[in-house]
Amino acid sequence: MKIDDHAIEDVINTTKKLRWEIGGNLHGELLEAIYEDAARIADKVVVRKEERPKFDWDRTLDHLLTSRWTGFPIMLLLLSSVFWLTIEGSNIPSALLASVLVDTLHPILKDAALSIGTPAWLSGLLIDGMYLSTAWVISVMLPPMTIFFPLFTLLEDFGYLPRVAFNLDHLFKKAGAHGKQALSMSMGYGCNAAGIIATRIIDSPRERLIAIITNNFALCNGRWPTQILIATLFIGVLAPAGLAGIVSAAAVVGITLLGVALTFIVSWALSRTVLRGEPSTFSLELPPYRPPRILQTLYTSLIDRTIFVLWRAVVFAMPAGAVIWLSANIHIGGVSIAEHLIQWMDPFGWFIGLNGVILLAYIIAIPANEIVIPTILMLTVMSSGLTGVGAGEGVMFELTDKSAYLAVFSAGGWTLLTAVNLMLFSLIHNPCSTTIYTIYKETGSIKWTAFSALLPVVMGIMFCFFVAQVWRIFSG
Repeated sequence: MKIDDHAIEDVINTTKKLRWEIGGNLHGELLEAIYEDAARIADKVVVRKEERPKFDWDRTLDHLLTSRWTGFPIMLLLLSSVFWLTIEGSNIPSALLASVLVDTLHPILKDAALSIGTPAWLSGLLIDGMYLSTAWVISVMLPPMTIFFPLFTLLEDFGYLPRVAFNLDHLFKKAGAHGKQALSMSMGYGCNAAGIIATRIIDSPRERLIAIITNNFALCNGRWPTQILIATLFIGVLAPAGLAGIVSAAAVVGITLLGVALTFIVSWALSRTVLRGEPSTFSLELPPYRPPRILQTLYTSLIDRTIFVLWRAVVFAMPAGAVIWLSANIHIGGVSIAEHLIQWMDPFGWFIGLNGVILLAYIIAIPANEIVIPTILMLTVMSSGLTGVGAGEGVMFELTDKSAYLAVFSAGGWTLLTAVNLMLFSLIHNPCSTTIYTIYKETGSIKWTAFSALLPVVMGIMFCFFVAQVWRIFSG
């Protein structure tokens, strides 16, 4: 904006004239302060013809980060980089933790229990069940969180995340939600429980509830391994060898974008039905950019977020391991409880393009999405009668070879439809127990907690049913 010097001179003269007309020292001092503020602001924002504009980092960055042409591409690039660094960077530490906790410490504990004469059932319950499920959760969940949360906190401290909310505000407003939901949704990609807590930044109770209910559509780090594994085994192989990795990644990105779309769609539906109301005014003050504070970032992300969320997950994972082991080792009529449940749920599972093993795995693995694949493998081996795979009934395991995975899934009757619907159901199903508990703590309502847990389950079943019927029609 350019303003002629004569215009500035007129403003100054008019202000001085008003000062003398009002009279009195008090009014004069007040007007003098106003005049000084006006002059200071004018010096900052007015560019005179004879002067070259001063370079301003904040203004330059905002032109890039909030522009309709560059804001969204940069936002997608930065968030994609955070996800990529989280996934790639956590592979090695996750493998090391699994090697220590599962491959090394688990056999040591079993041998120690045997040496002191511990009954087989007690050793199985405590070590093969409770300990092993906890070990899987820690090895899969801890490394991604220790990478994602510090990176996310750095972007927050730098001042970039308010720009994300600014960019997405008009989309959320059209959906009847709050612009700050963009921040809680982004946090949900690390952990949905942390995303639920992040909704505290939304002042409106109605819009905060919308953000809480829809946060489950953000793929948390516990669901990334399932998406990547299934996409690699079943989707990537459909493309030429040189493009397999790109096609697999595109499939996972497609599922992620579907989750974003569902966030907007469900927010829009809720704001016009059970949570009807006028969108609140969103006055966002963009803070200045700040240099990152490394020590504070590490404390905030590792202590306040990572350890807090991990502890809740471990608390729920231990009883889940006990349930998994008991269901596989308590027999009724010569058949385990797990096999009875699989046979009972298999017709419905086939009807929606899944199977009984997958449905049971998602029921007994509610405490942590991290143990879904190990549970599916264990249940598939048990129900299909495979030998030489796994470590026994009720003992979760993972494989390292793609052909070994395919052999187990093939024995379980898996098809491409099963894989596609598993990816969909992994996105659209009930929150884990840690997130459900967090929802209850944040809302204080059993009604809204149940609604938040049941809505995505119903949607997931409907999605899978629709895909299964369309698939069968076109495949003959």
